[in-house]
Amino acid sequence: MSSSAITSANAPLLGENKPPAKHTSVSSAVFNVSTSIIGAGIMSIPAALKVLGVIPAFMLIVIIAWLADISVEFLMRYTHAGKSTTYAGVMKESFGRIGSILVQLCVITNNLGCLIIYLIIIGDVLSGNQPEGSVHLGVLQEWFGIHWWNSRAFSILFIVAFIMLPLVSFRRVDALRFSSALAVFLAVLFAAISSVTAIAALVEGKTETPRLLPYLDSNASFFDLFTAVPVIVTAFTFHFNVHPIGLEMDKPSDMMKAVRISLILCGTIYFTVGIFGYLLFGESIMPDILVNFDQNSGSALGSLLNDVVRLSYALHLVLVFPLLNFSLRANIDEFLFPSRPILAKDNTRFMSLTLILLAICYLAAIAIPNLWYFFVFMGSTSAVSLAFVFPGAIALRDVHGISTSRDRIVSAVMIILAAVTSVIAISSNIYSFFT
Repeated sequence: MSSSAITSANAPLLGENKPPAKHTSVSSAVFNVSTSIIGAGIMSIPAALKVLGVIPAFMLIVIIAWLADISVEFLMRYTHAGKSTTYAGVMKESFGRIGSILVQLCVITNNLGCLIIYLIIIGDVLSGNQPEGSVHLGVLQEWFGIHWWNSRAFSILFIVAFIMLPLVSFRRVDALRFSSALAVFLAVLFAAISSVTAIAALVEGKTETPRLLPYLDSNASFFDLFTAVPVIVTAFTFHFNVHPIGLEMDKPSDMMKAVRISLILCGTIYFTVGIFGYLLFGESIMPDILVNFDQNSGSALGSLLNDVVRLSYALHLVLVFPLLNFSLRANIDEFLFPSRPILAKDNTRFMSLTLILLAICYLAAIAIPNLWYFFVFMGSTSAVSLAFVFPGAIALRDVHGISTSRDRIVSAVMIILAAVTSVIAISSNIYSFFT
């Protein structure tokens, strides 16, 4: 799931603008696609390994990455066969106006969910979390003790009011390459630190033996396994950025090459973080692995390293938040007020949408401070639709007559698997939430 899903206020998701000049190299596309894939989802990969076991989790990462490659290939093939230059445009060619609206609603849902997740992670880092009675202190609490001013509700409110609000009040967004570079760098850094720390703990005999297979003790726990599927689906959802990146390349085949390299790179990072995070924290692993880095490492250097890991990723999310908010705000405005003037030129509409979105994100992050529920909901609805259901439906509809028998079979299987796992995951999530 990406922090780079950015659209200009002058070019909303449904806009059919001319493609930009083609000049992007394969290496640049790999960087941009990798940035689009790696987001907050990386934090819950170790928890997914705890639920599934190492072997099923590895197989699931490989399968979802493979299906993501197929679905992107469908999107690019139908894009070049038609006249559209956006995801929503391709859906509109196949299913009319309702198709483009569905894509826009899913992008809005996905982006809003990401913003809420970002605030939850920032709250975990600054003020900790207390899931199921276990206490995990945040950085501020470790440094200054527990006070009212570094409570979760107040620290997130402070960040939203005094840092987020000024940042999201900018009317234009320029040059995203710096945040993209920071995103990939932090993901690699996070994987490296987790690996080194886990290997050091392994040498010292302080690690726990991870379960290779899931532990099933009842029907409920079996259905709980399905909740890990949407988490990994969300981590590989980047399809809303395929067109902006792919249309800048000279050859369509180069985009698929970049996608495959990126999927292998990100899949490797995900599994590395997952296995070493699981080795390091065992069954105590949290849905947000950053919470686990509050544990005493036994040395001043180790404690400093833990704080650096948490604060650097929290800072990254603070900087990414206004970019994703910009995209969300522009698409909501286009959806609600399609015939009104440009959002940036209407102060009342601009500030109203900005404040409402911030309030919704803040209240949701406080009310449900658990990443797992949001990842399952997003992965079972908007993310799975954008990644698998819509591309599969486009290939089945086949308005350009270019689908093969294999394409139709794969599309049907992809849609059925997505629907079944999503229904089971949502049902299991609702049941566990209220019990």
